[in-house]
Amino acid sequence: MRWVDHPPGESAYNALDIHQFSRQILFQRGVTAENDINAFIDPSLYKPSLGTDIPGLATSADRIETALKRKETICVWGDFDADGQTATTVLVQTLQGLGADVIYHIPIRAGESHGVNIPNLKLVIDQGASLVITCDTGISAHEAVEYARSRNVDFVITDHHDLPDSLPIATAITNPKFLPSGHPLGNLAGVGVAYKLAEELLFRNKSKIHPNTLLDLVAIGMVADLAILSKDSRYLVQMGLAQLAVSERLGLKVMLELAEITSSNINEEHIGFMLGPRLNALGRLGDANPAVELLTTSDPVRARVLATQLEGLNVQRKLLCDQVVQGAESQLEINPSLLSQPVLILSHPSWPGGVVGIAASKMVDRYGKPAILFSTPANEPARGSARSIEGLNITEAISFQNDILLGYGGHPMAAGLSLAVKNLPDFRRRLNKTVEALQGEKQFEEKTLTIDGWVELEKANLDLAEEIEKLAPFGPGNRKPVLCVRNLSITDKAEIGKNSEHLKITVENEPGKRQDVLWWDGSSQQIPEGRFDLAFSIRGSNWKGVRQAQLVWMDARQVETESISVTPSKPQIFDYRSCGNQKEILESLPKGTILWAEGPDRKLLNGKDRNTIAAAKSIAIWTSPPSTDVLHRVINTIHPERVCLFALDPGMDEVSPLLERLAGLIKYTISHKAGQTLISELAAACAQTEDVIRKGLEWFIQSNQITVDLLSRDSLQLHQLRGKVTTRDSENTLAEFQALLLETSAYRKYFSSANTDSLLP
Repeated sequence: MRWVDHPPGESAYNALDIHQFSRQILFQRGVTAENDINAFIDPSLYKPSLGTDIPGLATSADRIETALKRKETICVWGDFDADGQTATTVLVQTLQGLGADVIYHIPIRAGESHGVNIPNLKLVIDQGASLVITCDTGISAHEAVEYARSRNVDFVITDHHDLPDSLPIATAITNPKFLPSGHPLGNLAGVGVAYKLAEELLFRNKSKIHPNTLLDLVAIGMVADLAILSKDSRYLVQMGLAQLAVSERLGLKVMLELAEITSSNINEEHIGFMLGPRLNALGRLGDANPAVELLTTSDPVRARVLATQLEGLNVQRKLLCDQVVQGAESQLEINPSLLSQPVLILSHPSWPGGVVGIAASKMVDRYGKPAILFSTPANEPARGSARSIEGLNITEAISFQNDILLGYGGHPMAAGLSLAVKNLPDFRRRLNKTVEALQGEKQFEEKTLTIDGWVELEKANLDLAEEIEKLAPFGPGNRKPVLCVRNLSITDKAEIGKNSEHLKITVENEPGKRQDVLWWDGSSQQIPEGRFDLAFSIRGSNWKGVRQAQLVWMDARQVETESISVTPSKPQIFDYRSCGNQKEILESLPKGTILWAEGPDRKLLNGKDRNTIAAAKSIAIWTSPPSTDVLHRVINTIHPERVCLFALDPGMDEVSPLLERLAGLIKYTISHKAGQTLISELAAACAQTEDVIRKGLEWFIQSNQITVDLLSRDSLQLHQLRGKVTTRDSENTLAEFQALLLETSAYRKYFSSANTDSLLP
């Protein structure tokens, strides 16, 4: 894994006080204005958007108000995951508080699967429901809506999943996916949409029920569904965590007690790893309808009975999930070639459909690539759950295989799908090709870890943890800060956890200061020997009532041992620049030769660029470098004994091809990397100097196609491409850009023919 310092260099914490340190992290993430910083940390200073900004929400509220006045029976139809359960509870509690005659239905996974199925919809209508409100589902419920219309029953759909090609003909559809890109409400999960509708209904009816009393449910559903925590989504989770700390829900109180969570210190990790999985276990292995009762009951006995049942299912869920993960690992041991494909796609007849999604998440965490696990019982369709990685919309990728699917649905990070078992091999082949095309060069990128700051071990304490805590909640869209300590050694280690799967490691710095670090699932990992730099996260924790800092191991990097300085001799040079069979020669080079290739060639040949290249005895220079500085930097990094010269021109010294490639990289960065990139990465991807890239970006800015925030000398935040405008400044910049390209072109011509003795440092 390649570490990217952000900011580069020595410890920011050593130079700044603790409060400046957390502000620096926000600045690195694009939160720079004083008002934005204050609102990020203190939700009372944030101005949330109106729910009526979401298309369809006002119309949905109108139809529900009519139902309230007419005393109609309303059915709330939810989904069986934690998001669907909490969304159902939000609407049921709100409607009951407004005096509605309300019933609810959450599909049972084993018999009904996701969505609105007609047999149970018929039963609901037969009970007298004249209005059905969906939450966290329904956006593709064409047949169900048609059936309801035939029975004179109206449908109000609230959902957050990706929009299909055609929409059901419902009375109203509320979905944040209708909003323009970047809207503050655009990242709501199903429970967030339900909450905004409930908020509008309570406001219209001047109810004594305060919307904030529903926010504990919103926090649980949003975090459990991996909602992107930015803008209004972040605000709702912040407020929801505060509400969880004082919640009067008996069911939640018992859940917290059984999970040994202190409510006053609850955070998003407690939801993600403890509360969410318990609710999901109910939906995956049983009937999720009792969750609504658990979250609304005022009967202490009933609350304890239901919460205890939840605990039992959660234990069963863990056992089944471990079995599926073990089975998946066994398949990879038998057929390791599956690991070379862009997506891990595995199946087994005995895998329980209710836990394959959780197991897929574990495979993603372990291998850093998308995973789909299928349950394939005899004489039944294959039913799978997909989990993705940042930057790949897995639902979009699956949609391209629609012609061989029985059904699918989801959002960018997760999806469910079904198909005939006989089509699994074809699906695997096609999906891998699709993902390969969607990811482009990213599939060859070395996995990176962005470092937010370097600290001394003694400063990794509770004060720092509580300052970092101000930036929480962490999750998609607001990753947990990664800090580093230099030059440590291990003095002790112990296996912990029920199955000894975790490690508690004691590290020591050179002055002898020691600190314990937790390494989740670390017992099967290789422990560094000698001295190393440690990347970790930190936050406050309560251990047996004592407040302390908890450090969590993320990665380690071996420290180079000092050696006697010896002036290196010049490497042996093999000149293949004028050979006609260069690819054949490349394939015949000694094992261990590292290939330096940039621009389009890097993807084609799976080479290394100037930023990812590592020390090696032998290097093949496939792409002509753009300057002496770049060449010398690479050679001085790896100190090779053998250099093989090929020196192909990457075709990046003409204005049009280079601007076209740079535009493609900009678009990719904005759509797949949240707009964050490094000038050095763009330079390597274009086989150019950093000065050329800076001038090219300047032209895009002056042409009104992008805006750029410079986060450090190398780090950029790019914003969306706009319409092109030609200005006098842009024309002048283009001329300067062309002049720089003439310099790189001249150097490449020199490099392709110069005497080998004059090329290398």
